[in-house]
Amino acid sequence: MEPIRVVWGTATGPTEMASYDAALSAAGVGDYNLVAVSSVIPSEATVATVGEAPDLGPVGGRLTVVEAATTSRDHASAALAWAQSPEGGLFYEAAGAAPPAAVREETERGLAAGRSLREWAFDEPEAQTASVQSDDDEFASAVVLAVYGEAESLL
Repeated sequence: MEPIRVVWGTATGPTEMASYDAALSAAGVGDYNLVAVSSVIPSEATVATVGEAPDLGPVGGRLTVVEAATTSRDHASAALAWAQSPEGGLFYEAAGAAPPAAVREETERGLAAGRSLREWAFDEPEAQTASVQSDDDEFASAVVLAVYGEAESLL
């Protein structure tokens, strides 16, 4: 079984979409159609923090992700926190035009709340943050994604 890969990227660009697309490309997932899922980690899964995704299949394929992403004219921060247990695990995501520490703290608070809803024996939580400041008149985007498996054809 492929691990769930945690990847991230930041970028600036002349439009919101150009900035976001460039951040996805920096994370290695810019050539896929992303399908967001809620934040549950299957019990048999492993999570690997890799930074940039490897080749995950054909261009335009459907890629399942949990995504923290934001774009702004000033500062962009995104964070993803997770914890696992033998029963399963959880991802919590947050993003905004806030300092990276504040966004990371939001994910940690959310993860603690989600853990309290379950009677599972969780491992120590982990987190990844990405942050970028925009240049002049450009937009800034930050993304952190948990990528499940490989891309599947949409056709």
